[in-house]
Amino acid sequence: QILFISLFFAIPILLCSPLACGSSSQDLDVRISFDLCRGEREFLDMRKKIVSHALKKTLGLPEEPKKDEIPVVAVVGSGGGMRAMTAFYGNLSGLQQLDLLDILMYMCGVSGSTWCLSKIYKDPHWSHNDLQDAISVARKLVTSSKVGAFSAERLVYYFQQLVLLEKEGRKVTLTDLWGLIIEYFLQQKQDPSKLSDQQSAVRWGQNPFPIYAAVNVKPNISSHEFTEWCEFTPYEFGTHKYGAFIRIEDFGSEFFSGLLLGKRLEPRICFLQGIWASAFAANLDEIWEEVISSKVGFLESLKDAIKTLDPLQLERRMVMPGGAFSHLFQDIFKSRFSAGENINFMRGLYLHRDYVDAKEFVAWKGTHQDAFPNQLTPMEHSLYLIDGVFSINSPFPLVLQPERDVDVILSFNYSWEAPFEVLHQAQKYCEEREIPFPHIVVSETDKQKPKECYMFVDDHNPKVPIVLHFPLVNNTFQKYKAPGVERETEDEKSFGNFPVEGEKSPYHSMNFTYQPNEFDRLLELSRYNIMNNKEAILKALALGMKRRVLKNAKRN
Repeated sequence: QILFISLFFAIPILLCSPLACGSSSQDLDVRISFDLCRGEREFLDMRKKIVSHALKKTLGLPEEPKKDEIPVVAVVGSGGGMRAMTAFYGNLSGLQQLDLLDILMYMCGVSGSTWCLSKIYKDPHWSHNDLQDAISVARKLVTSSKVGAFSAERLVYYFQQLVLLEKEGRKVTLTDLWGLIIEYFLQQKQDPSKLSDQQSAVRWGQNPFPIYAAVNVKPNISSHEFTEWCEFTPYEFGTHKYGAFIRIEDFGSEFFSGLLLGKRLEPRICFLQGIWASAFAANLDEIWEEVISSKVGFLESLKDAIKTLDPLQLERRMVMPGGAFSHLFQDIFKSRFSAGENINFMRGLYLHRDYVDAKEFVAWKGTHQDAFPNQLTPMEHSLYLIDGVFSINSPFPLVLQPERDVDVILSFNYSWEAPFEVLHQAQKYCEEREIPFPHIVVSETDKQKPKECYMFVDDHNPKVPIVLHFPLVNNTFQKYKAPGVERETEDEKSFGNFPVEGEKSPYHSMNFTYQPNEFDRLLELSRYNIMNNKEAILKALALGMKRRVLKNAKRN
């Protein structure tokens, strides 16, 4: 009944749709389509040649598989701050040592995993260069002091950058401040790069295609009740739910009815990193307590920063140090709501025509926001973009889009004390939207003591992707320093004997600085867990190739 009433009131809106009235989507600055963008389609054509050659070598095939026989393999990395970033480096290093990076089509990350992705994709040929060089740079940053992020000089820089954003017409939030802090954590200097710069890393299909995840929420509704997955790629920002995308160069610009009204500069990537990992933005007080040994020292540096600021430049803004970051920029930040508030590029477009039949919408659930057409996102003034971990701590929804047609998913999980939670969340998400996904069954023994790798597959339905799941666990690594090579000396045994979670673990999500030995252990563990499960990966690839052939046969 609620759905019927909602649809009744939506009739005038549907009739007024610019697309329904004969306007062509080609005349718009917003791309209205569920298809992949041109840049991604061209990438796939080139990448499949590379993957075909790699599969022949990896699986020992007599000849390179044809284009329609190539399984689409995607990596999804979960969130987890520096723990996720460090472990992701280790997992990728393991794949490189097994010569498997060229079989990957997509690399998708959420939260801390995006920190690793955004750094490695600065190198246009990263997957063909020795990752150890990039790892050495990351090690130096992760093990360095973060106190400089709160120095007087840096605080002045934050003020100046945020004031510039506001002068450009952007609504500044805590997420933007957090993005500037991330910039220091990951670069320790100003980073001028933009996401569009990464087009050079995929232009010839030389690396997997990167996808950065975020979710759109509503300020007055819990993220447990309503989220919409959005994606950032080197070419576009948008959402498959509504089939609406804009060029990544236009992110943050003003749109109405599909037309670009006010062009703004593409934001630097640090501000996107603030969105992708915004789960931390609401905890800035806890962060500075974690990295600053003395509150007094911090407040003194804050006072010094205030003295050096130009009062005219700040336009009489006041700093209130008494509440640390919760009151740091009281006039700029009206609340502690940590979403990145952006102009809604879909505003004025009525994209929910016949949406009841679209699987992405949960309109059948009468209490869900999707059941009320007049409250759907294209009707909103702003998008509220936050960390995808508030929905699922792994970006499964983005690689499960039917247009991407993924056959095998390598799931790298860095969740704290929750080795299978992302799988159960993804399964529920898919069930509600009738998206093919394997049924997840985990024994009580595995829940108590997880293994390094699990394969989930539907033997009867080739449309269901194969999921190879790697929990972050220290299992056989304690005994073996390499697959089949036992630890012998006391130093070797000591190196492998450490907790990755729990009270004694140094890898909790709010720790942004590791000791060198802590970084090395986590990196080597993550590398080992991949290399020790080479056969499982090869099995999944071979099975994925067979299912790709079956899938295509059924289509034909």
